[in-house]
Amino acid sequence: MINTLIVLFGLSMLYMAATSRIKAHIKMLSFQGLLLFFILFFGEDKTNLASFIFLSVETLLIKTFVIPSFLNDVLKKNEILRDSEPHIPNFYSLVIASIILFSGFIISNLHGQSFESITTLYFGVSISTILISLFFITTKKKILTHVIGYIMLENGIFLLSLSVAKEMPMIVNLGVLLDVFIAVFILGFLVNKIHVVFDELNISRLTDLKDCRDDD
Repeated sequence: MINTLIVLFGLSMLYMAATSRIKAHIKMLSFQGLLLFFILFFGEDKTNLASFIFLSVETLLIKTFVIPSFLNDVLKKNEILRDSEPHIPNFYSLVIASIILFSGFIISNLHGQSFESITTLYFGVSISTILISLFFITTKKKILTHVIGYIMLENGIFLLSLSVAKEMPMIVNLGVLLDVFIAVFILGFLVNKIHVVFDELNISRLTDLKDCRDDD
């Protein structure tokens, strides 16, 4: 069951790479949050009840509902439909993401016996997710898609922490969650402010930003 959920999580990254519709990206982020909750529910040791409850709230509430709802609100306010002109066409992005994902599967299977304390499928998919997220961020032009890529990256780190840090996932994910929570909301407000000044929300507009001060 857990392996199926992890494979579905990996395949969701391919969908992220293939589509340019930002609303679809946000829906897939919510789906990833739900998958992470079920992976946690079926795979996590429930003897540490406080850690399990915290991680369940993080995945089911924040990742599945709160952050996607905030991004949808930003999407509606700024009327952004898609990242239509990425640096690399979506087809090639899908091909590259597929190579990264299946390389993660292959490497985790080949070297699974070398890491006895690491769950290999978790590790392979999480590393692939992190790499695909970095690729996603570097190939997209819209600021909001960069925010989405950052959340995808955090989801990969969350899955990685489950594979290599089962004895202290609460500490690991608390630190990561706080960083992401602050970054998402700050970047969300930044998108709203930039839209007031510029019609386009491409990252190239960030180079036009500068401090304003009155001349004496």
